[in-house]
Amino acid sequence: MDRREFLKQIAGWSAGTLLTAPLFRITPELMAAETSASTLATATGTDIAAMVRRAVDALGGMKAFVQPGYKVVVKPNIGWDRSPEQAANTHPEVVRTVVELALEAGADKVSVFDRTCNEERRCYHNSGIKPKLDELSDKRVICSYMDDRKYVPVDIERGKSINQWSFYREALEADCYINVPVAKHHSLARLTIGLKNIMGVIGGRRGNIHRNMGQNLADLNTVLKPTLNIVDATRILLRNGPQGGRVADVKSTNMVLATTDIVAGDAYATTLFDIRPEEIPATVRAFEMGLGEMNLDKIRVVTV
Repeated sequence: MDRREFLKQIAGWSAGTLLTAPLFRITPELMAAETSASTLATATGTDIAAMVRRAVDALGGMKAFVQPGYKVVVKPNIGWDRSPEQAANTHPEVVRTVVELALEAGADKVSVFDRTCNEERRCYHNSGIKPKLDELSDKRVICSYMDDRKYVPVDIERGKSINQWSFYREALEADCYINVPVAKHHSLARLTIGLKNIMGVIGGRRGNIHRNMGQNLADLNTVLKPTLNIVDATRILLRNGPQGGRVADVKSTNMVLATTDIVAGDAYATTLFDIRPEEIPATVRAFEMGLGEMNLDKIRVVTV
């Protein structure tokens, strides 16, 4: 679909001149072409900022994704009132480094947000993410709480389980949408990584997504396809997710993954939990819909 036409529909709906919900339409052929080459970069070490930079550099550097003047959205997991050591949220150093890379590439604005599960101010602060971004003292960086007035209903033409859902307007309109999930256990989805991170930019009754979750998540991800996925696997939550709470449930893996293929990122990260990609319904459903590659032997892995 012509992205400009979709953005016009969003603007029209928000202004009240479009009476029907914006329709997101993308052909299976175009989707397949976009995900035909699945490359994933893995960086290991103890210097988190350096790992993020090396992983992104292996994909051509942030300038391959962010052009001067771009409005960028960086979407981490900030859903829980937990400290960085508890591994329920994306590590603040990962988020800060991604934001720095976007600024260095010439971004005009970098927005960071998430629809939290616990009280938003406590989540933003205790996760360490907002304090870490405030250290930058850069007016181009906006770490804001989400506004309920900014959700836009979108018709999902390819949806098999969901035909319409509301999405956060700023995420839809971003010139570059960077998905920065943490890899962790989830009591219902089994794991939550890149595909499930979309829950933080949708409105409505999110609890309904948990019924037939695998297909629902795949449907939602046909609308908002990240330009870049950076998976925080510096430490992973093995049990009692997604909220966690016990440091004893956390394992240090000292790894960051970067890929343009959200399914490949989820598939590879799954192996860190000694689970096969085909055991995660969302990964399987997204692969079947052509959103990316889940077969590990077909993913080109670059280790840096």
